[in-house]
Amino acid sequence: MENGIKYALITGGTSGIGKELAKLFADDGFNLIIVARSEGDLDTTKQELESEFGIEVITIAKDLSQVNAGGEVYQQVSDRQIAIDVLVNDAGQGQFGLFTESDMNRLLEIIQLNVISLTTLTHLFLKEMLAHDKGKILQLGSIASETPGPWQAVYHATKAFVLSFSESVRQEIKDSNVTITVLEPGATDTDFFNKADMQDSKITDSKMSDPAEVAKDGYNALMAGKDKIISGFKNKMLVTANNIMPDTMAAAQMEKMQEPKK
Repeated sequence: MENGIKYALITGGTSGIGKELAKLFADDGFNLIIVARSEGDLDTTKQELESEFGIEVITIAKDLSQVNAGGEVYQQVSDRQIAIDVLVNDAGQGQFGLFTESDMNRLLEIIQLNVISLTTLTHLFLKEMLAHDKGKILQLGSIASETPGPWQAVYHATKAFVLSFSESVRQEIKDSNVTITVLEPGATDTDFFNKADMQDSKITDSKMSDPAEVAKDGYNALMAGKDKIISGFKNKMLVTANNIMPDTMAAAQMEKMQEPKK
C-alpha cells in the first residue's frame, strides 16, 4: 500500500462469492483488479463497483484454465507497477460425473484452474508481499478440501491441494507479516453447479448458502489473519463428523450426497 492506496486482486470477481468479496473490498476502500474470462461481465462489474463505491477497478480478461494464464496475469499487473495488498484466488470450477466417464481435457482444465493458476499467482505475488513484509492472501477452498468426493473426484482433490498447500506455505512464512487464509464454503447459491453440469446431483436439492454471507465470513477471517474458516454451522458439523469417521465411510457418505437423483 503506497500513499494510502490499497489494491486487491480477485480472480473470478464477476460473479458468486468472488463478486461479493469484491463489494466488501470496495466498501473498505480498496481499488480492485478483477480477473475473469468474459470481457462483457468484467465491464459490467467494473461499472457497478466504480459507480457504487467510487473506487478504481482494473479488469483483466483471462481464462485461468489455460496454460501460462497465471503468469500472464501477474505480468499485466507488474507492467502497471501496481503493488498488490491482497490476493484473492476465488476462480474455480468442478465437473460432475464418474471419473472414468468424464472428459479428460475438461478435467485437466479444472486442474489447471484450481491448482496450477492458483499456485502460480500465489508464488509470484507472495514473493512480492514478503519483500515488503506485508500482504494477505485468501484462497477459495471448500468443505470438499476435507473429504473424498465421489462424482466430483478431481474437484475434491484440487480443493484438498488448496488447503494442504496453503497451510504448508503459511507455516513457512510464519515469521513474516504476510498471512494466508483458506475459505471453505459448502454448497453455495452460485453458477458453480450449472458450469459443473450438476443439475441432476442430489446435492442441488440441499439448502444453499448465501454467497454474500460466505464472502463476509471469508473477508472477516482474512482481515483477522486466521488460517482457515469453514462457512456455515451445518458445514462445520459436517466437516467435524467427516474428520472423525474413516475415509472410506466419509467417501460413502459424500457419494450419497452427490450421486444422481433417482
